[in-house]
Amino acid sequence: MKHRKNIIVGNWKMNTEVKSGINLAKQILDLSDNITNVEKIICPPFVSLTSIAKVLKGSSIQLGAQNVNANENGAFTGEVSTAMLHGLVSHVVLGHSERRMFYDESSDQVSEKAISASKAGITPILCVGEDFSVRKSGKAVNFITKQLEASLQGFSNWQSLIIAYEPIWAIGTGEAATSGQAQEMAAVCRDIICSLTPDFSNSVHILYGGSVNSTNVTNFLEQPDIDGALVGGASLNAQEFSNLIRLASSK
Repeated sequence: MKHRKNIIVGNWKMNTEVKSGINLAKQILDLSDNITNVEKIICPPFVSLTSIAKVLKGSSIQLGAQNVNANENGAFTGEVSTAMLHGLVSHVVLGHSERRMFYDESSDQVSEKAISASKAGITPILCVGEDFSVRKSGKAVNFITKQLEASLQGFSNWQSLIIAYEPIWAIGTGEAATSGQAQEMAAVCRDIICSLTPDFSNSVHILYGGSVNSTNVTNFLEQPDIDGALVGGASLNAQEFSNLIRLASSK
């Protein structure tokens, strides 16, 4: 029996502008604020964080960012630091496959960001995932082991960490992993945490992400090592996202 409370995270990616983001946040709040026994986090674009923080103030829904720079300040044009996010967000998504693919973000950079965020009191939601060629070659376990170990190099604040397993071949494709595939990789992630810090291996939350919706989320949440979902497209629909939250609260 799992003792970890489920977590549902909505990653809005590069969608919504400030006005529509505020409206979406208000809709999610109206539908989901009173749902208990589940942790709820939404991650809007940077431009909307301040406005949406006001909407969510005093509610049960937490606010996250989609990325952060590991440096506290300096000559890094266009970047956002942990110092800027401190007190504004509680969580930050790091190492998302889109960051790794499109912006050549390395696991070393992800570990630096995770350490920096943790020091600033912001919980990293650290993403790992393999592409279809790796999955097809049967090397997914080895790939995820190396990626996660490298992404956690030097990290030590284990009570403030969430891991998200997101197979690249399932993100935005409508082709979710099977619950068995997701559980296998979540168990791999937990084994790695156990090897790095046995005391926290049963308390670190591991989420599944990749074409999650209200139709399939229960299959994932029933798995012993999966503690919630990192949701993309479905988080842009307030009703669908609240349905996900409600289903997670009953597990």
